[in-house]
Amino acid sequence: MTPKRVFLTGGAGFVATRMVEHLAGSAWQTHASSTDILDGEALQAELRQCQPDIVLHLAAQSHVPTSFREPELTARVNFDGTRSLLTALDQSGFAGALVFVGSGDMYGLVPEASLPIRETQALRPRNPYAASKVAAEAWCMQHSLHCQYRIVMARAFNHIGRGQNAQFVLPAMAEQLVAIERGQRPPILETGDLDVTRDFTNVSDVLDAYLALAEKGVSGEVYNVCSGLEYRVRDLVAQMIVMTGLDIQLQNDPARFRKAEQTRVVGDNSKLRADTGWAPKMDIAASLAEILDDWRARA
Repeated sequence: MTPKRVFLTGGAGFVATRMVEHLAGSAWQTHASSTDILDGEALQAELRQCQPDIVLHLAAQSHVPTSFREPELTARVNFDGTRSLLTALDQSGFAGALVFVGSGDMYGLVPEASLPIRETQALRPRNPYAASKVAAEAWCMQHSLHCQYRIVMARAFNHIGRGQNAQFVLPAMAEQLVAIERGQRPPILETGDLDVTRDFTNVSDVLDAYLALAEKGVSGEVYNVCSGLEYRVRDLVAQMIVMTGLDIQLQNDPARFRKAEQTRVVGDNSKLRADTGWAPKMDIAASLAEILDDWRARA
């Protein structure tokens, strides 16, 4: 790929932080924006100064339990924030590619007969976070019909890796396991529903997918960003326990169970592969080891 200038909304977040690291030492330039996504004038000024070729829209309130507690905040950040960004892009003379990052959660409850999930699957969001992303994606889709730049929409499934916080299931398990390794808590792992399946992709592969979409994705089109592989969370937790060599007892924690839980999730990434040539490189065992090592390296 030709080196580009990449502007990242949500610059302090997990994915943006990893993107800055991902491109460090390359000819690519990154600008991780900490500007309030709702402050259109400040965004416009920042975009004029940066003059990016690519904008990755990562700023979001993405924690599902928080979205139930604070649906208005979630809608403001995720929907109104996207509208604010589009207006700033229009007014700043942007002429590159915007990648809007949505979520596999937008599909909602998908019948097992419809797996793997394709981009043509109906969107039936079951939580305020997913609903706000559906609305924001629809706004991007219609905006792509008449703006002067390309807009490509990604629906990212579960991504994992170094730097992710313990609000998410595998880092939460790793945090507890490392505390047990250090003798800071008894050998009891507090868990939610481990018998669900999810489609996990290492964040480094997700970053490559976003860049590939910025370069080769079709404007106005939607792409699943996923591994295309289905993993049972219980099996992944068992692998992590084996990696620690610990003798662990599992204990259900009702606070870790989510509303509107889907039992099985696996996506279809064939459209992304066909249009961009992208393919995931990092296997699940390496990802689990990376997560454990990350928590071991923390204080």
